[in-house]
Amino acid sequence: MNRILALLAIVLLIVSCGKKYNYTISGKIDGGAGKTVYLNLLLTSSQKTIDSVKMDQAGEFNLKGQVSSPTFFLLKLSDGNFATLLLDSTEHATITGSYKHFASDYRVTGSDNSEKVRELTFGYAKAKSKMDSIRLLYKKHQYDAGYQGELERMDKEYLKLANDYSAYVNDFVKRNPFSMASVYALYQKWDENNYVANDFQAMKTAASALNAVYPKNDQVKAMYSNAINILKGQKNAQFNSLMNEKAVNSPEIKLPDASGVTQSLWSLHGKCVLLHFWSAKDRTCRIQNQVLAELYAKYKHKGFEIYMVSVDDDKSAWTAAIAEDHLTWINVGDMKGSIQALISFNIHEIPSNYLLDKAGNIVAKNLQGPSLNSTLAKML
Repeated sequence: MNRILALLAIVLLIVSCGKKYNYTISGKIDGGAGKTVYLNLLLTSSQKTIDSVKMDQAGEFNLKGQVSSPTFFLLKLSDGNFATLLLDSTEHATITGSYKHFASDYRVTGSDNSEKVRELTFGYAKAKSKMDSIRLLYKKHQYDAGYQGELERMDKEYLKLANDYSAYVNDFVKRNPFSMASVYALYQKWDENNYVANDFQAMKTAASALNAVYPKNDQVKAMYSNAINILKGQKNAQFNSLMNEKAVNSPEIKLPDASGVTQSLWSLHGKCVLLHFWSAKDRTCRIQNQVLAELYAKYKHKGFEIYMVSVDDDKSAWTAAIAEDHLTWINVGDMKGSIQALISFNIHEIPSNYLLDKAGNIVAKNLQGPSLNSTLAKML
């Protein structure tokens, strides 16, 4: 089990509430000896410094704190010279770089979401720099006689750079609907009036997904409101139609069951579905199976189904647990950790679950026992 979870940077065990700190940021900054590094909490429309530390003679530093959900920070050396981090509980992020060029050369390990934010930051900066250079050159020669052919080439190159990076961001949001890094992606702009992401269905799906999982997160609430306002601002029939559609915020999963038959999560639309991630070798999961069996017997005739995803790599242990625990619902796994499913649903620990309504939309996360029973009773 530990070997499987180690394959994913995002699959981290949540520490107990009794601990004072649940994340750490350490690093080494070349040329930073004796200088101060600041940790700023990034709010919806401002930021505030919550911690700082002076680097030692080797440029090394260590910061720690506590968060209850993924949170954006700025690790700041000076104005304009900072790295954006996205930290969840139990993450131990390591940051390296140079003091002079920190914003453009920093590296991060130990925090999957922070690595995704870095990827987005550097990708945007690269595309924007090239586009700005083309625009300046175009402006310089736009009235030059005999330069028309070159201007047309620059137009095409500029458009291709914009379209290629927008396509990357659209794909990023589709692949990471439950990652808070998608909030960062959706706020990237070419200018004051034009967002990089231009796939409005992907935007609405990600906004809906994150709002379902982190309904109390201020940045998610602001992003959700912003996404809806953008969609409302569109005037043509296609976008008006999109506004009236309810986005399905659960990604598709297609994995084989114990008999080798591929089972699709989306094929269960029309039923209330508990999407449950587990391992046959985990004691807590096995205990929960007993409760799930009781609930399944109680509600299956009312339109309730369980789609259980195994993160195991031992088929014998998996099939034995299915038989021993009398798991009569859909049970799937690729016996390689079902890693893509874990990534798609941003799973940090097992057991974990999502409750989906009949349209396939997530309505709750990690309900157990009485809470799951009462919610199912209301829905069915």
